[in-house]
Amino acid sequence: MLMPMLETFAPRCLLVCFIMLLVLPSTAQSPNGSDEQVDPNTSFFMGRIRYSRNNGNDCSGVGENMTRIVSEVSTIRIGRETVVAFTDPKIFETPFLFMNGHNDFVLADDELDSLRTYLEHGGFLFVSGCCTNPNFPAAWRREMSRLFAGTTTKVLPYEHPIYRSFYKITRVPSLHRNVDVHLEGLFYEGRLVSVMCEDGLCCAFSMGNRCNKGRGVSPEDGRQLALNLAVYAMTH
Repeated sequence: MLMPMLETFAPRCLLVCFIMLLVLPSTAQSPNGSDEQVDPNTSFFMGRIRYSRNNGNDCSGVGENMTRIVSEVSTIRIGRETVVAFTDPKIFETPFLFMNGHNDFVLADDELDSLRTYLEHGGFLFVSGCCTNPNFPAAWRREMSRLFAGTTTKVLPYEHPIYRSFYKITRVPSLHRNVDVHLEGLFYEGRLVSVMCEDGLCCAFSMGNRCNKGRGVSPEDGRQLALNLAVYAMTH
C-alpha cells in the first residue's frame, strides 16, 4: 500500500530532521563540513514535479539550489532531486514536492486524484511562479480549488508560523511594486499542505533574481523564504 508508506515514512524522517534542525542556528554561524556528523539515515530530498505539458525543467537547477540552501545551514544529508509526475507512485515516498512554471496549465483528473491523495496523507507541495509571470499563479489557484470541495487558497499573513520556522520574517518587500509579498497556502483539515509564491521566488533564491529582471523579491529574501518553507514542511 502506497499511502501508508507516506504516512509512516514522513513522520519518522521529519522527526529526525526536526531534532537535527534544533541546532541549526549555531551550525549556520559556524559551518562544519565533517561527514562524521551526518546521520546516514537522515536526508532532505525533494521531488520535482512534471505535470500537464510541463517537463519539470522550468528554471532548471532550482531543485539543486533548494537542497543546497538546506545543506548550508544543517548537517542533514542532502539527496538529489527526482523528477516525478503527480501520477507516479514514487510521490508517496517523497514528503516534499516542488512545482514551478511560467504559463497557464490544467491538471488532468488522474493528476488531481493522485495529488489529492498525496496531500491527504501528509505530503507537502511547494509551488513557485517563474519570472513573475501571472499566468502560472492564477492557474495554481484555480487548480487547487478543484482538489477539495469548498476550499480555496488563502494569503498567509506574517503572523503565520511559516514566517518564523527558521528565520524570523516580518515583511518581504516587492522589488517592483509598493507592496509586501505574501505566500499563499492551501489547507486540508486545518493543515497547510501547499504553499505558493507568485513573485518569482524560485528565480530569486536559485538564479540571483536575474530572470526576474529587477522584479519579484530579492535573492536574500528568496533564500530565507525557501529555507523557512523547507523547515516548516519538515516539522509540521
